[in-house]
Amino acid sequence: MSSCGLDFGTSNTTLGVLCEDAPHLVALEGEHVTIPSAIFFEPAGTATIGRAGIAAYVEGHPGRLMRSLKSVLGRPLLEEATPVGRSRVTFRGVIERYLSAVKARAEAELGRELTSVVHGRPVHFVDDDAEGDRKAEEALHEIASSIGFRHISFEYEPIAAALDYERSISSEQIALIADIGGGTSDFSIVRIGQSRSRSGDRRGDILANGGIRVGGTDFDRLLSLNTVMPELGFRSPAKRAGLDVPSSYFHELATWSSINRLYAPKVRREIDEIKRDAARPELIERFRSVVSQERGHTLAMDVERAKIDLSDLIEADIALGWIEPGLAVRIGRPDLVAATNVLSERLHATVLTCIRDAGVAPDDIDVLFLTGGSTRLTHARAAIKRALPAARVVDGDTFGSVGLGLTIQAGRRYGTNAPAALAV
Repeated sequence: MSSCGLDFGTSNTTLGVLCEDAPHLVALEGEHVTIPSAIFFEPAGTATIGRAGIAAYVEGHPGRLMRSLKSVLGRPLLEEATPVGRSRVTFRGVIERYLSAVKARAEAELGRELTSVVHGRPVHFVDDDAEGDRKAEEALHEIASSIGFRHISFEYEPIAAALDYERSISSEQIALIADIGGGTSDFSIVRIGQSRSRSGDRRGDILANGGIRVGGTDFDRLLSLNTVMPELGFRSPAKRAGLDVPSSYFHELATWSSINRLYAPKVRREIDEIKRDAARPELIERFRSVVSQERGHTLAMDVERAKIDLSDLIEADIALGWIEPGLAVRIGRPDLVAATNVLSERLHATVLTCIRDAGVAPDDIDVLFLTGGSTRLTHARAAIKRALPAARVVDGDTFGSVGLGLTIQAGRRYGTNAPAALAV
């Protein structure tokens, strides 16, 4: 039985297999073991995934880019049909195309078929919606089956990261695992150690799990709305006194998963009407230019890049000359914090809840293990750390810890004569 661990993330995807009893991530795009969770459809319907798909879009090839695919799981949008080339495909079908291509690449690299998978999943696909959460996992299970996996199970992503971290320690610890990804933030408090890793039943080692649907794309959205969208007319006045132009279109342009909705002919006509009714039509013309060029993802990537740069820099510039000559936005780190601090505080509150649910005191937690791209955000890290003042901070493999842990779990679940692992 050939098994793998599959971390299908909002921003990036990894797939791992065991080699000589150690987990290894498979190269999925050139030498890269991570591949962006993105797919580009040419007008004829041909699909290109990952960096190559993003490059085709950025270079101006005709077609449609789709990113943040995972974020539609658990939402009605999953079954909504969207134009792809000359046909319409559901978002479920788009995810299936993407994951099928990932699986095929891994099998080509390995030279064998993969039949069993431990799929990573957030603690909550959807906040405060048990039915939506159930449907999200069910949909991912059905997709995994449709692309050829015959044995499918799931593991919480922070538990998988704990399995990866556990390999590196010799003493017993209580660890809070924080996985802050592109679409969700997940936390687990677990007892780990080499002696425990050999136990046949790890359920008692899981003290608490928690999570919220807040991730890197939410930081992108709020940063965009607060700094870039005003330059395109967001919250600008209408000609009619006391009214602003409609805001929903700007929210869609700032949200990765809804950008493509703006390209419908009906929406473009509505934008023309907004421009006629706007007190500052020149701003709406900028917005209209982004939509007419179908460059919404270019704008989103510019904002994302600035957010990442502000992890190390005090200021970052977004050049928008492709919208209007000379147009640019300068963003300072205080702007990022002001725009997104509400999200950092939600992370802090979720950690406190997780600690309470575990029945331990904050000072009882030895280690804060961080993984996921959004743990690079300084104020997000600080908000999590503030709940655990005595814990030592350990940075895991930013994009690989979850995939490695899922691979360990796959070996234990589908291998022979192996000990049980931490499990959902």
